[in-house]
Amino acid sequence: MTGNIEGVERFDSPGRGRGLRVTRAFKVGELLFSCQAYSYVLSVKERGYYCECCFTRKEGLARCGKCRKACYCNVKCQKADWAMHKLECSAMTAFGENWCPSEMTRLVARILAKKKTQKERSASEKILLIGEMQSHVEDEDNEKREMQEGDVAALHRFYSKHLDLPDHKDLLTLFSQVACNGFTIEDDELSHMGTAVYPDVALINHSCLPSVIVTYNGTTADVRAVRDMKPGDEVLISYIDLLYPTDDRNNRLRESYYFTCDCQECKTKSKDKVKLRVRKRSEPIEPEVVNNMVRYARKTIREFRFLKNMKTPSELLEMCEQSLEEMGAVFDDSNVYMLHMMYQAMGVCLYMEDPVGAIRYGEKVIGSYSKLYPAHSLNVSSMYLKLGRLNMGLEKNSLGISALKKAIAIMEVTHGKNHFYLKELRKEAKLTKN
Repeated sequence: MTGNIEGVERFDSPGRGRGLRVTRAFKVGELLFSCQAYSYVLSVKERGYYCECCFTRKEGLARCGKCRKACYCNVKCQKADWAMHKLECSAMTAFGENWCPSEMTRLVARILAKKKTQKERSASEKILLIGEMQSHVEDEDNEKREMQEGDVAALHRFYSKHLDLPDHKDLLTLFSQVACNGFTIEDDELSHMGTAVYPDVALINHSCLPSVIVTYNGTTADVRAVRDMKPGDEVLISYIDLLYPTDDRNNRLRESYYFTCDCQECKTKSKDKVKLRVRKRSEPIEPEVVNNMVRYARKTIREFRFLKNMKTPSELLEMCEQSLEEMGAVFDDSNVYMLHMMYQAMGVCLYMEDPVGAIRYGEKVIGSYSKLYPAHSLNVSSMYLKLGRLNMGLEKNSLGISALKKAIAIMEVTHGKNHFYLKELRKEAKLTKN
């Protein structure tokens, strides 16, 4: 099980530490490699919609007879997942509404359970063992340490019956490893489904000019080229949303991953002017006015994120509209901070089951997304998907099919032409052609 992944090798990347590079040429859309999850967990919010074992979305899932929470495609999936589900099944019943471990805690519990029974390297550790993943315990601030202490306490509270837990220091290291190396499994519209660790994929370094993208087929991660690669090229993904200007991107990288990117885009800041476009006026807007509005925008985005689960949808929509009016006095509609709040407004409209409002905001966003994101971006394909499906729901079939076709063109590169999402999408488009 040790050794290598065909076409890819581990190496010491200058200035980045460990990394991966290709040993042969790869074309855009070509699969470099697939990696099974070492461990994964379905989000509690998605229970009842997806199978806990294979992450298939379907109607009529069968519930676990004991806890009545976990759902499965069939007996085969239920049996395959029992080694992990048993960590939670009786505890969920015993604690009832007080059962509340974070998704991170749930994933760490599963990693510990797998480590205990593991006899040899897993299929997800061909070139990196899970214990070799990078940890940043020493770099974490007090707020993150407090969160991790809370997660460790929850691990003891909810899982100690089924797990022999390592000492406190080792647990903090593992939580840090998972925080820095975990992957969010998302669906075709980029909705959060669960969290997983893929040790071999964790070796891939970051760039704001990525050469590959990671997508998911069930719980398996697929790594595909989004630009042509020649032998010796480093395999690079983006750890963050690339919409934002250089300073914002690097603040996020320092916050979450403890480094600053030095890719060509970060050195030149070539796209920042377009991303921070201001309104055209007969007299130019003073730099101080622009800087003040940037500070306002960043503050508003933080506040919205904090208040998202506290305010009503109507209040959130009003917050979006007020901030867009305020920012719109200075920023062009294509400014990334305007786009951010339009995207949030679209999400609120979707939650409120207002498809017309969602389409109105979505149509404002998609044109700029197509220009500001890199080619073959999931952020762009997911927006086309949403607009396509919303228009279909309103029986605007030609608009819907047009948007779905644009999503399909991107996803054939990012997911591969035979991915089940593409098969379903082609059906969606074909069924409405009449």
